[in-house]
Amino acid sequence: MRIRLLGTGSADGWPNPFCECRSCTSERRAGRTRVPTSALVDDVIMIDSGPTAPYTASRGGISLRGVEHVVLTHGHPDHLAPSILLWREWISGLPMLHVWGPAMAIDLCRDWVGPDSPVEFHVIAAGDRASLATAAGTYDIHALEANHDPRGNDAIAGEALLFDVQSPHDGRLLYATDTGPFTPRILDAITDRRYDAVLIDESFGDKTDHGTGHFDLVSLPASLQDARACAAITDTTRVVAVHLSHHNPPAAELRTRLRSMGVELMDDLDVLDTNATATPLRHLITGGARSGKSSFAEAQASTFEAVSYIATGGARAGDLEWTQRIEAHRERRPSHWTTVETTDVAAALHAEDLGSAVLVDCIGLWLTAQLDDAKAWGRETDPTMRVQVLARIDALVDAVSACPSSIILVTNEVGMDLVPADPGGRLFRDMLGIANTRLASICDPVTLVIAGRALDLPRSTA
Repeated sequence: MRIRLLGTGSADGWPNPFCECRSCTSERRAGRTRVPTSALVDDVIMIDSGPTAPYTASRGGISLRGVEHVVLTHGHPDHLAPSILLWREWISGLPMLHVWGPAMAIDLCRDWVGPDSPVEFHVIAAGDRASLATAAGTYDIHALEANHDPRGNDAIAGEALLFDVQSPHDGRLLYATDTGPFTPRILDAITDRRYDAVLIDESFGDKTDHGTGHFDLVSLPASLQDARACAAITDTTRVVAVHLSHHNPPAAELRTRLRSMGVELMDDLDVLDTNATATPLRHLITGGARSGKSSFAEAQASTFEAVSYIATGGARAGDLEWTQRIEAHRERRPSHWTTVETTDVAAALHAEDLGSAVLVDCIGLWLTAQLDDAKAWGRETDPTMRVQVLARIDALVDAVSACPSSIILVTNEVGMDLVPADPGGRLFRDMLGIANTRLASICDPVTLVIAGRALDLPRSTA
């Protein structure tokens, strides 16, 4: 299934053309504009057709001539601009177009077609199923009830639908905008669906008092957790946030926060291809002491079903404070994670059955063990010792590259302070800087955590 995003924004887009808030200003300066959400599936099915979708398609070099079905979630004007049906009528020789949607949305379309227009309307309601025949094969759709009318005073929103779309080529999509938190009925309908892709509403960011049928950054992770618990979302599901508005933080910050939920941020005209082989995640997280980097890493790992936690700290006899630190980390981990305590991380990464993700915490302690094994202390200038330690860094980088599981690495940033007064401190600082740089070269993203705030670092040719 190949899903092209003809829009990822909310009704007013992002940025709102009249707003000068921090979020809108940041996106405007970056030259980014998101128009109302719409998707084109395999070039034959269009889900929602707001006022900007046809223009976005043209801007992306895409003809809509091959679209055989338009599927409407509801009749709000950002999701339905029926004038597209009139424009289509002006072009001769087009095949039959089937328009599917709730009754009120279909009623809004009827006056936009002539008696001889090649268009057929199909009213569909929550719970209904239909087969959509196309040149690419037959797609099966299941209309689900959206949670888009918590106040009960909007007839159009009360008809809003989500769509489960099964392609003839084994791809499965959940189109979940506009909706708020998943209700028991929604969860029952999506249980065990194991979607390949989910496009999910994320309208309100940190604004939680909106009182609308949309998600925000508090309600979204709760529903994602429910969807994972009922096997609607799995480790291989591509989850993409759509219906984005300026109530969200700027895109760079939003991308980091969504990633901790296992959600991607894509741009208008990007393509989500469920048939493409997924590349395992390589995420390097660095920061100072008590910066929050381990907690941030654990949040990233929590979006995976099966996690192996490689702890490199080890025990220190007679050191009560260290023992308490280790215990705090152990208690914080989910009980279903597998813990491996070792300083031979390269060998651990070559093991079988690591699960879908590996969390290594941390590279600084791993390096300390390598320096201990190389008897580096007191012989800091010995070139043989340095070659030995550098070879172990190379082996670690190779193991991270080759591992089939996704990997999250926690390391320390120690190169931003004063130069250590002793040779051992300088050796450790230099070697850790080399290790971090080598690992960063094969990782994306690389995140700096400082004072509890996570900042994704851009790629560099340095």
